[in-house]
Amino acid sequence: MRLRLLADIGVILASSLDLDAEEALRRLSRRMVAQFADACVVDLLDGDRVRRIAVTHRDPDRAVRAWGEGAIPGLADSADPLARVLRGAGPVAFEAPGRTRDPGTPVGVGPASPGSPAATRDAGSPEAVQEHLYRVLEAGCVLIVPLRARSETLGALTLTRPRRVPFGEEDQQLAVDVGRRAGLALENARLYAFQRNTAEQLQRSLLPDLSEIRGIWLSDRYSPARAGAEVGGDWYDAFTLPDRSTMLVIGDVIGHDLTAAVRMGQLRNMLRALAYDSGDTPAGVMCRLDRVMQGMTSIELVTAVIARLHTPSAAGRPLSWTNAGHPPPLLTLADGTTRLLEDGHAPILGLDPPPRRTDAHIVVPPGATVLLYTDGLIERPGEDIGCGLTRLQQRASALATQPLDAFCDSLLLGLGTGYHDDVAVLAFRDSHMVTAV
Repeated sequence: MRLRLLADIGVILASSLDLDAEEALRRLSRRMVAQFADACVVDLLDGDRVRRIAVTHRDPDRAVRAWGEGAIPGLADSADPLARVLRGAGPVAFEAPGRTRDPGTPVGVGPASPGSPAATRDAGSPEAVQEHLYRVLEAGCVLIVPLRARSETLGALTLTRPRRVPFGEEDQQLAVDVGRRAGLALENARLYAFQRNTAEQLQRSLLPDLSEIRGIWLSDRYSPARAGAEVGGDWYDAFTLPDRSTMLVIGDVIGHDLTAAVRMGQLRNMLRALAYDSGDTPAGVMCRLDRVMQGMTSIELVTAVIARLHTPSAAGRPLSWTNAGHPPPLLTLADGTTRLLEDGHAPILGLDPPPRRTDAHIVVPPGATVLLYTDGLIERPGEDIGCGLTRLQQRASALATQPLDAFCDSLLLGLGTGYHDDVAVLAFRDSHMVTAV
């Protein structure tokens, strides 16, 4: 039983990065009741507060009635067994209600008698709150073990059984092991969430202000991956060059962590400087970026599309672009016709030696939309990328006459069946050529 329970708990806790960490602990609580105890309660420290996140009992009705309201009051200065464990004491076992004992010492204290201090406690005291919990759960023997990660106590696991089935020494060792594993999983989940939030904030802080771009309609969207994936290095950019042409960029730094987000920021700034200073074509800027990456950075592999919008003519607006291993831009005409812009394709950035890169050219007709996007929009696990590209074309065709913001919103809603990667989208139309719908 011990090995099976630990194996099951290990599977549950391994999912704590994909799931909400507290949901993983609730699953752990249900597993402990199914295989080890009559009831399991999970409490977490939240600063100076104690939050009860799970109460599980073999009788679900008892579990519902045992829930308290909000934080448990007054635990900081209490001598209650739960408070002692949360302050760093080892596991505590006792008969409920009664005095605590150290694991391994006899259990011999029964319920409080009328007139005793326990019987006259303030109903709002932590001791009274806990005794109410034990009564509702019909607890006889109680074992409280810490959720500990390294030297910090993050919470506690409370387990109960009838008096006729006390927690033996091996049971206590097993419960302590489960608490230790749960504490480490909780700490890892919190560190993961902190890193993820930091990376997402960094990404968002580096995204451009499109209101500064004049003469074209631009719309952008950035959606971080849903639960189960980490934040990565997706980014886009748009800026005006000295000749008044507009540079549009979308890219993805390989990796899914804070490092990828930091490298994305470095690459974005280098690309801006190279494009603005050189006035080069998209392929020329990409070649310069290849050389800089080899000589000055630790950035390894990057996919990107660099596109340049030129001064418009009567036929439309000339567009030149180059592609370094990235999904092809999508052209959607006003009549719903779509075309993947697959020319100008070359291997990813960061290769040694750098590959030869060329520019591709088209004239974007009035009313047409050009969409740049990252692979999170089209890729699905186990599916050929061609299916995702076809799905994108069909959806874009149906939205061809929508205003640009609605086009982007509906595109993400229609394709967003659960992103497994970040999604960045940058779309444009020429404001001098488009009639609003």
